Amino acid sequence: MHMADALLSPGAGLAMWVAAGTVLAVASRRLRERADDRLVPLMGMLGAFVFAAQMVNFSIPATGSSGHLGGGLLLAILLGPHAAFVVIGSVLTVQALFFADGGLLALGANMFNLGVMPCFVAYPLIYRPLAGPAPSQRRATLAALVAAIVGLQLGALGVVLQTTLSGIASLPPKTFLMLMLPIHGVIGVVEGLATAAIVVFLRRARPELLDGAANGVPIAPSLAALTLATLLTGGVLSWFASTQPDGLEWSIAHAAGVPVVHADPPAPWPDVDPGISLTGMIGGSLTLLLVMGVGFGLRRLRHVPPGDRA
Repeated sequence: MHMADALLSPGAGLAMWVAAGTVLAVASRRLRERADDRLVPLMGMLGAFVFAAQMVNFSIPATGSSGHLGGGLLLAILLGPHAAFVVIGSVLTVQALFFADGGLLALGANMFNLGVMPCFVAYPLIYRPLAGPAPSQRRATLAALVAAIVGLQLGALGVVLQTTLSGIASLPPKTFLMLMLPIHGVIGVVEGLATAAIVVFLRRARPELLDGAANGVPIAPSLAALTLATLLTGGVLSWFASTQPDGLEWSIAHAAGVPVVHADPPAPWPDVDPGISLTGMIGGSLTLLLVMGVGFGLRRLRHVPPGDRA
C-alpha cells in the first residue's frame, strides 16, 4: 500500500507531510520522555525485522494480487504506539530514499496510512480493549485479527481519498474504493493472523519483549533472536516472495481498466537472485542505523537541560 508520487498532487502531498510530521513530532517528544534507554536497540532491531518482513509478499489466491505484512500493529503491541510510529516512519523513509518504494512526495501519506492508522487507531482503540491485559491465545488472535483488518481498511480508505482529492489520477473513486477495500481486507486477515502468531509465540518464548521495558527484564537474548529472525526473513524467505502486483497496484490497474501484468513466480532455490538477499541486508541495516540514530538522538536531548539546547 505504498503510494507513489504520481497519485498525489503537490498540495495533497504537502498536507499529508504536515499531518504525519505533526504526529511524528508528538511521538518523538513522548518517546524522549521515556526512561528506559534499552528501548532504542529493540526499536532498531524491530525496524530491521519489519523492513525484511515487508519484502515477503504472499500471493492472494484467485486474484492475481499479493500482499505483505505492514508491521505497524505488531510494532505498537511490542513497543507502544509512539515508539512504533517512529520505527515505521524510519522503515518507510529508507524504502523511499534508497529503494524507490513509495515516493518522497507521498512519504507523508504513506506514514499516515501505514503508521498513524495501525499505531494510533487500530492498536489503542481496538486491539487493547479486545485483548485486555493478559490475553489468552484465542483472545489475542481475535484482537489482532480485528485490529489489523480495521487498520488496513482505514489505510486503504486513506489512499483512495488522498488520490481522489489530488485529482491527477484518472481513477473512478467508487470503483477504486470497491477494489481497495476487499483486497486489503484479505491482506488484513493474513496480517492479523501473522501478528497474533508472533505475539503468542513471544509471550511464551520471549516474554521480555512484551514486558521487559516495564519490568526491567534484560532484553539481550531477544535482540539476538530478532537478529536471527531478520537475517532469515530478509536473506532467505524473501527469495520466495510473490512477484504479483500488490493490492494497491492491482486495484489501480483494474480501476483504470488496463491489463494486470503477472510476473513469473520466484525462481526455486538454485536460481535465486542473490540481489534480493543483498537488498534485504542493506535495507535492514540502513533501517537499524536510522532508528538507532533517532533513538539515541532523542535520548541525548532528554539528558540536556532545556536551557543548554541550541
